Amino acid sequence: MTQMCCDTTARGAFHKGYAVEFLSDATGTLAFSNETGTVTDEELHRTVLTTQGSLSAV
Repeated sequence: MTQMCCDTTARGAFHKGYAVEFLSDATGTLAFSNETGTVTDEELHRTVLTTQGSLSAV
């Protein structure tokens, strides 16, 4: 899932000095809903891609 395994792996690699390419079309996620709210799969995926692109990946 984009926001868990993929994000964690990319951040870990970045902190170890690797140049990270986060492939938007090779990752994905599911919609989430809990006591704090609901987010669609597309919103969650896009949010992680946006934060990755601004910090640790290209």
